[in-house]
Amino acid sequence: MRPLRITGDVGGLPDHAFGPASLGWWGTVGFMLIEGMAFVLATGAYFYLMSNESAWPPGGQPPSLMYGTLFTVLAILSEVPNVWLSRRTHAGDVAAIRIGLWVMVAIGVVLMVIRGFEFGALNVRWNDNAYGSILWALMLMHTVHIATDLYDTIVLAAIVALHEPDSRKRSDVADNVMYWHFVVVTWLAIYVLVYLLPGHTK
Repeated sequence: MRPLRITGDVGGLPDHAFGPASLGWWGTVGFMLIEGMAFVLATGAYFYLMSNESAWPPGGQPPSLMYGTLFTVLAILSEVPNVWLSRRTHAGDVAAIRIGLWVMVAIGVVLMVIRGFEFGALNVRWNDNAYGSILWALMLMHTVHIATDLYDTIVLAAIVALHEPDSRKRSDVADNVMYWHFVVVTWLAIYVLVYLLPGHTK
């Protein structure tokens, strides 16, 4: 009887992949699930605090819409170059990848500047009351996500600018694109909480 062979030569298999076939993709998805749950918990706290007040925000003015809306419009528009970068990455277009990454870096920097003005237009400090605390917590959580993606994009842009990106590195770029989708989508939900719900009374 021949012994059962449970090993094999995998040397011919590729060492990279896009999407669910990539370990990096699963890591990014797991990261988004963990962070998404943090947003869910913060949202629950937001609604709990709101349910205990007769007016929201309590004893103050709601945030100014200008900077938050400007941020939202730019974030939505950023999906155009982001999707384009994804397609060029899968196509292996190195020149387009280099351009697209630096475009996303520029967008991230502009959004961070606008976010700075947003904090000044919230019309409440983080330590004024519970409303201010949860409002600033939501904003800071999302700002950390922008900063995280911006840092990652800068690193990728520098690497790709200095070295010809192989398939493994292009897979990293694709994962970075996916994470930016998460940043934009989560902001749309937070925008409703921060800018559209305040100002209404029970």
